[in-house]
Amino acid sequence: MRHRPPAPLVGVITLILLSASLSLWASLIILAGLLKLLLPTAALRAACTRVTLLFARAWVHCNRAVFRLLHRPRWQLRLRGRLDPGRSYLLIANHRSWADILVLCDLFDGRAPFPRFFLKRQLLYVPLLGAACWAVDMPFMRRHSAEAVARNPALRRQDIETTRRVCEKYREQPVTVVNFVEGTRLDPAKQAHNGQGFQHLLRPKSGGLAFALAALAEHLDGLIDATIAYASPDGHSVLWSFLCGRQNDLIVEAEVLPIDTARMIGDYEGDPAFRAAFQAWINERWRIKDGRLERLGRELAARVGTFSDSTPQNR
Repeated sequence: MRHRPPAPLVGVITLILLSASLSLWASLIILAGLLKLLLPTAALRAACTRVTLLFARAWVHCNRAVFRLLHRPRWQLRLRGRLDPGRSYLLIANHRSWADILVLCDLFDGRAPFPRFFLKRQLLYVPLLGAACWAVDMPFMRRHSAEAVARNPALRRQDIETTRRVCEKYREQPVTVVNFVEGTRLDPAKQAHNGQGFQHLLRPKSGGLAFALAALAEHLDGLIDATIAYASPDGHSVLWSFLCGRQNDLIVEAEVLPIDTARMIGDYEGDPAFRAAFQAWINERWRIKDGRLERLGRELAARVGTFSDSTPQNR
C-alpha cells in the first residue's frame, strides 16, 4: 500500500495549491472583467464575458488536478433527469461548508453552465475573490436580519432589486444560478436555533428563491434540487476535513425538476396565498432533502474506510 502523508500536511499543501490556482485565475478574470467595462458594444462585452467564463472553468480544472494529485476522491453525482450545458437552470442545495462551492463546480462542470452563486455582500471585499466573483456576474446580497427588515421594510427591496438586476444579465446567456436556500452554512448552534422540524438542515428561506424564479422564469429550463452529503468530519470542520482528504467519499444526489409555473412563479411579496403555497412547497422539498441526508449519511458511514488504494477515482 502506498504511503500517504499525514492528513494535516495534505491539508496545508492543498490549501497552498488551491490559493495559487485562485490567485492566477482570479487575476485573469478580473482583468477581463475590467476590460469589459471599457468595451463600447454589447456584442464585445458578451464576448468578454465568455472569456471570463473560460478562465473560471480553467480554475475548476486546476482545482480538480489538485484534488486528484493529493487526494483519492470518490465523489459521486447521482443525477435524476437530464442536463444540457446550453440551457439555463436554477440550482437549490443545502449548505454545509465553503467546500460546497468547490464540489458543485467540479461535479457539474461540463454538465450544466458555469454556476453563479448568491453570495453575501461582505465577500465582495475579499481580495481577488470578491472582484473575480463580480467579474463573472455573481450576485452579492446584503442578507439583512429579520429584525432589521422589521424595523425598516425598505431593506427587503434592496435584495429584490439586486436579484432582478443580476438576473437580467443572465437572460443573455445559459447559466446555472445557485441558491443556498438556508441562507447560511449549517453548524450545530444554528441547527439548534433554526432547524426546527429538520434533523440535518436549517429552515429554508423562501423569499430570495421566489424572487429569483420570478426574475428568470422565461429563461429557465429546469430546477436542480441538489443534496450534498459529506462523511462525518470527525471533530474537524467540514472544510478542513475536506482539504485534508478526509472527505474523499461524498455524494451529491440531484434531481432535475420542470419549472411548475403555477407553483413556483408568482407575486411572493404581494400575494399572501401564493406566498403560503410557495413556502409549503419549499418546506416539503426540504423534508425530502432531510430524509435523503439521513439515508446518505448512513451509506457514507458504512463506506468510509472500506476502499483500497486501487479503487478507481470517480468524478
